Amino acid sequence: MSASGQSAFNANHARTYAEGPPRQVPGFEGLHRMTAMLLGERVPDNGRVMVLGAGGGLELRSLADVHPGWTFDGIDPSAEMLDAAKQTAAPHLARIRLIEGYITAAPEGPFDGAACLLTLHFVPRSERLETLREIRRRLRPGAPFVVAHVSFAQTEPERSRWIARHVAFAGVAPAQAESARHAIATRLSALTPEEDEAMLRGAGFSDVSLFYAGLSFRGWVAYA
Repeated sequence: MSASGQSAFNANHARTYAEGPPRQVPGFEGLHRMTAMLLGERVPDNGRVMVLGAGGGLELRSLADVHPGWTFDGIDPSAEMLDAAKQTAAPHLARIRLIEGYITAAPEGPFDGAACLLTLHFVPRSERLETLREIRRRLRPGAPFVVAHVSFAQTEPERSRWIARHVAFAGVAPAQAESARHAIATRLSALTPEEDEAMLRGAGFSDVSLFYAGLSFRGWVAYA
């Protein structure tokens, strides 16, 4: 994630973050349940899991609730968001290590699985492939990786249509809708679903499968 992307996650955003995804992401709770299930297919009962973009702590809490034997390394560039994660995932902190930084700050592993939810659309296109490669090389051979983020057509008029749908689903007030559409169009680094899948394969992941689609969001499971 670039410095400009990190600046968006200020202290105020960290305090209110937990309210946003359930409202903005179609099937948010189901996405977490599917993530826990897909990782659980291959991660052992005492597995070690990396969560990239762990600030806020929502996925850490969800995964830890379902898999009481797992330990977690959560990585995020925002100290404020990591503070929020400590509050959100408080019952499980004995099994969670939080690390401030980008993927290069993550432990070498090897990890039994990894997740990156609602994060990669903040990573510039120029850094996306290398980020995925850094995730993969920290995983055991065959380990699962679950990833979900904004991914939609990037040609007009389809791009503007998907952005408008994204804003409408989030329930943005009409007076703020135009500024919200502009923010998404200029601040997010969205790829097409085809490009996202190609990036995963280019980073060395295999058996890339789409498991989730909700309006402007897509999710895949792949294996190291």
